Amino acid sequence: MSNFTDFEDYGYQIIEKLGINTQAGRVTYKAINIDNQEIVVIKQFGFITNSDWDGYKAVEREINVLQGLKHPGIPCYLNSFDPGDGICLVQEYKDAQNLAISRKFNPEEIKKIAIQILEILVYLQTRIPPIIHRDIKPENILVDEELKVYLVDFGLARIGGGEITALSSIVAGTPGFIAPEQLLNRPLNTGSDLYGLGVTLICLLTGIKSRHIGELIDSSFHINFQPMVSHLTIEFIQWLEKMVQPNFKERYGDAFTALKALKPLDIIRVPVVELSQSMLEFRASKWGEKLTKTITVSNSIPNTLLEGKWEVAPHPNDLPASKNNHVWISFKPASFVSNKVECQITVDTSKLMANAVYERQLLLHTNSAPDISGLYIKIQTNSLPIKTRKISYFPLVGVFIAAGILTWVSQITVAIILFFTVFVALLCAVGGIITGGKNGAIEGAKFGVVTGAVAGVLTGVFAGANQYGVWVLFLTLILALVITKIGFNIIVKKGFNRSFAMLVLTLTAGLGITVGMGITLGFFHPLIILALIGVGWPLTRILIYPSFNQVLTERKYRQLLQGEDLIKP
Repeated sequence: MSNFTDFEDYGYQIIEKLGINTQAGRVTYKAINIDNQEIVVIKQFGFITNSDWDGYKAVEREINVLQGLKHPGIPCYLNSFDPGDGICLVQEYKDAQNLAISRKFNPEEIKKIAIQILEILVYLQTRIPPIIHRDIKPENILVDEELKVYLVDFGLARIGGGEITALSSIVAGTPGFIAPEQLLNRPLNTGSDLYGLGVTLICLLTGIKSRHIGELIDSSFHINFQPMVSHLTIEFIQWLEKMVQPNFKERYGDAFTALKALKPLDIIRVPVVELSQSMLEFRASKWGEKLTKTITVSNSIPNTLLEGKWEVAPHPNDLPASKNNHVWISFKPASFVSNKVECQITVDTSKLMANAVYERQLLLHTNSAPDISGLYIKIQTNSLPIKTRKISYFPLVGVFIAAGILTWVSQITVAIILFFTVFVALLCAVGGIITGGKNGAIEGAKFGVVTGAVAGVLTGVFAGANQYGVWVLFLTLILALVITKIGFNIIVKKGFNRSFAMLVLTLTAGLGITVGMGITLGFFHPLIILALIGVGWPLTRILIYPSFNQVLTERKYRQLLQGEDLIKP
């Protein structure tokens, strides 16, 4: 403490020396007010001992300016006194460091600093008369740990209205931060302080020290900083370029205008999501179909990399989805890191109701701004999978009559043998179920019925030849074969496959044979009743539904619908 100037007679006790400016003849102390124990800052100007009249006027000017200011970003003037070895200025203490001290600020923090300084300048410039600081630089801006900003050192400030004439005797300010009009001793204006702030921000953004800022300034006073801030947005770079224009007419006219232009700007350059389509439409041709469409996601902003992840927006009718998997909408890839990627969007209509329209929103979460992009999809499902093709009944009637007459003419022997062949058909169907499931049952029934029909016809020929003559049976057989062939062609032309046509005609022939047996044995014979059920029931189902696959599909749909497992639009 003994090495410090003694200010106790003036009510202050020195705590420590904060800094010294030899060129300006100024020493800054941290002190305590003895009366109220408040921490203060004392700046002692030693030039008075050298009869520096300009320096004395600067201190006097700073005192006059500070006495009329009241703003949270400007330390308050508290007192002044002259101990004999240099005038002392007492101000409110702020626990903050100036921006010339090396610290790391991210671009968003630098924007907050710029906004606060501009707000202070707006306050100064809207005073009557306005105040021009004239020495905006990193050393005169304090920033604390909470990023609160304070503007200090009003020794070069000028008070006046409209344009303010600079001192003709000296060029005031710090090289590199002085506005060109100030450097050339031309009239000042409310845009002059913006130049110093712009240069200060360039130092913070590029990491250049105040003393080296001249390395970026060319002979026409342009500051070439753009290559060093390519990670910033073009809009913010343009704003900063306008702040440091050598010609004050091309600068912002005042702090209020600059502040208004800065606030909405993004600072950090981020990707921009570009979708090849804003809406996708899916149309199913059959129920249960999986539909896929591709959309291109791209980003054209240089020096950025797009990251994205797809999600289906919540919908009240959708079933709960797991974290990364939706129930009926899927993505490939579901997430990506690329500036151009083709994403496949697949819709599973087996989870949806038939003949309905679904609309959903897809969300793409990215590292862009905004960070969520929307894409709408519309899905039109097909109607129930039942085809309306009808079988022509005329050839079936002919086959039925021919087979019945042939069997009846063949007498009781044929009837007994035909019954056993129908029984064989049923056994084959049961065997097919055991070995091959539904498809095995169909194939087994085909084999058994065909076997029964062929055996019945051959038996009828040999047995009937004894009584009615082989020619009658032969002609009946030829007629049955001709009608069967005609019916086969008609059914195939209707759009049904050949296996289906053969099965329908074989079952029809089997039903006709059974009726012929009934004429001989009596329709109330238990064997005839069993044969009618065994052959007539599957034939009836086939005539009602075009194919077994369609029947099974419809059955599955009905079960899902009744169990409320299908998702509503």
